[in-house]
This record gives sequence, C-alpha cells and structure tokens, in this order.
Amino acid sequence: MTEFKKDELLYERAKKVLPGGASRNQVLRQPHPVYAAYANGSYLTDVNGKQYIDFSANIGSLIHGHAHPKIIEAAYEQMKKGTAYMVATEVEVEYAEYMINRIKSFDKIRFLNSGTEAVMHMTKVARAFTGRSKIIKCEGAYHGTYDVIEVSQKPNPSNWGDKRRPNSIPHTPGVPKGVLDSVIIIPYNDLENTLEILEENKDDLACVIIDPMPHRINMLPASKEYVNAIYNWTRKNGTLFCFDEVITFRAHYSGMQQCYDIQPDLTSLGKIIGGGFPIGAFGGRDDIMEVLDPICNYYKYPLSGTFSANPVSLVAGLTAMKLFDQNAVSELNALTDKSRSMINEAIKIAQVPISISGDGSVFRLHFSDKVPIDYRENYYNELNQKEAIKRFVDYIYDHGIICVNSLAFFLNTTMTDKEITILADTLLDAFKEVKPYIK
Repeated sequence: MTEFKKDELLYERAKKVLPGGASRNQVLRQPHPVYAAYANGSYLTDVNGKQYIDFSANIGSLIHGHAHPKIIEAAYEQMKKGTAYMVATEVEVEYAEYMINRIKSFDKIRFLNSGTEAVMHMTKVARAFTGRSKIIKCEGAYHGTYDVIEVSQKPNPSNWGDKRRPNSIPHTPGVPKGVLDSVIIIPYNDLENTLEILEENKDDLACVIIDPMPHRINMLPASKEYVNAIYNWTRKNGTLFCFDEVITFRAHYSGMQQCYDIQPDLTSLGKIIGGGFPIGAFGGRDDIMEVLDPICNYYKYPLSGTFSANPVSLVAGLTAMKLFDQNAVSELNALTDKSRSMINEAIKIAQVPISISGDGSVFRLHFSDKVPIDYRENYYNELNQKEAIKRFVDYIYDHGIICVNSLAFFLNTTMTDKEITILADTLLDAFKEVKPYIK
C-alpha cells in the first residue's frame, strides 16, 4: 500500500477547491507546492518536517525574516485592542510622520492594502492632478495586477512589435481597447527611443512610471542619465514622474531614489513596510496629494478602502521600519555584497555562463555570461535556458534553499555568514549539476 506524504495529500485536496491548486501561482511547483508548517527567522519548515533557508522572503516582503519577536509582539498587542476600526488611529499619524521624515520626496502619504493598490491609486491620482489620461511604463516591467499597469507585462515575439516602438499588449484576454490605447510602452534604459516616444505623446501624458530596478526585466538599476532625462522632460511638459518602489525600497534607507539626483513626484510602496502584513502606500508632493483632500479646493479623487491603514499592518510595519534603520540597512547590504562575491566565485569554479544583477539586499541570477540589457534579451535568455533554470530551481529546493522563481534572492536581517555560506556552497553544486543543460 502506497503511503503518501502530507504535502501530496494537501495538493490533491487543493486541486479540488482552488484553481490550479493554489491562490498564488508563484507557489506552484512540480509535482506539488511546498506547504509551510512554521517559520522563524531565515528558516522555514514544511509539513513533512523538512527545513529550508528562505531566500524568497515572501517575494521580498520580510525584511526581518519570519516571525520577528518584536514585530509579533507589537502586532499581538494591537490585535488585543482591535483589528480594524471605522475611525482613525494614532499609529496612522505616527507612521506617516516617520515615512515623511525618511523619504525626502514625501510631503504626504496614503496607506492602502497592497503594492498593486499603491500603483493603481498613484496612477489615478496622476490622472486626476494633470487631467490627462495616458501613462507610460517600460516594456516587461511588473507593477502589480491591475489591467492598466499589466499592459505589456509579458509580451512575446509574436506581438511585441518594433523594439524602438513597442506595442501595448494586454496581459489577459478581453482587456478593453481603450485601456491599451491609454498605456504607452517604452524600452527600458533606452534613452533615445524613450525621449522620442515621450515627445510623440506629450499632450496626453499624465505620468511616466519607472521601477528603478525592475526584477522582471533584468534587475539592473536605471541609469542616472535615463532617469535624469525623463525627469527633465516631465518638468517641461507638465507630466508627473512616478517611481514604483514596492520592491526596491529595501535596497537603501530611502529606497533606490536616494541614488539619483532627482526626486519623483509620486512613489508607490508596499512589501517590507508592512512588517509581514498586507500593506501598500504612496506618497509625494503636497500639491499633488491635495487631490485626495475632501476639504481642499483641489479635491478631485475620493479614495477610501475598508482595510486601508489597518492598525495591525501599521503597527507591524512601523516596528519593522524602525528596526530597519541606517545601520541595519548598511549591515544587510554588506552581507549581500559578500554573498554576491561568494556566488561569483562559485560561478568561476563551476565555469558556467551565469551572471548576477541587483543592488542592496536583493540579487538575481541570469543563465547568460552577461546580464540581459532589456526585457527582450531576458525573454530569449529565459526561453533558451528554460530546462536548465527549472533543474536549477528544483535542485536548490531539494537541497533546502527557497528562492523566487525568477531566480531572485532576497536577504533579511536575521541572516549571517552561516546562511550565505550554505547558499554559496549549494549554488556551486547546483551550477555543476545543471551545467550540461545550459545552452
């Protein structure tokens, strides 16, 4: 009689009640997902009792790892007082004050429930403020799950068009043509063609949205020349310049924007600012944020939300951000730099054509001898190396390492030399294992 493991039984149950067997496609693996039993710090134990070092950090959101005692204590104390109210809370004010002091480009902030919501409402505020309808985003950039910002998130050679003038491609069938017409696509880090596209649409553009280090494209920071040129163009043409820092905020104390000479008009946040609980936020210039103020003369956009500024998320998030001070940021980034160096050494020893991109406490592996320059080069690279990448991810999971399926690795403040040494050793073995499959 065959004896099934608990994860196998769970997956059979899941397939009967959840489309595909999960609520998030990211967790799906063959032959079945890993099912967590509990986690603490950098370690996660599944329902079968197997332990992993978690370098996914729930797609970058757990800057202090799992179940940090100070965050758990703060959240628990708040939950005893109530989990949601139809009135305001003191922590909302305190957290807003903290974030405005931390991010120079913020005069005001609004708290929401997810990174998707943050980008969605940031976009709508830009439209309300400018009175214009079109937005610009980079080909292949991920900004959440909202039909407008999903446009050209994952185009392919059959539909993406001329590289110099990328098509606006729906992410799912049935997206209205009006949505596609309202989103203009630019090639990431391609200054000449980006400026030409901006000029062609200058009378209709509400905002340009940039992820300053897009993980779905190549996880290379946008060049200063690129960012400065777009910013200067927006100053001349009445268009807002928006940063999506839902992921990249972890890279530096004030996010990736502190690496540039400019300040974005609006910035979306999420993930680490919730301390492990659902959250989103966006903030920016006072005059722009006034479109949300119902007692202001410029009020144009009523924005609410049943769980926006949820006190549990805010208490946990504020605790997490205070713990992630400048010293913590510097120490974590130094540890990540060390891990990158060790992994580069493993690449040399294994003699495999693999490269690393990223900044701060996050990096991504590419199965090519150099980092792809744009979405299209990355697309072909992933397509050509599909079998090697799958075998690589399967190998490290089997040997107790969790990463994001895109080969992104997120470090957290509970990690030490021990964890990154194990990572480097495991990756060295994985590189050797998949070397015959790399094209």
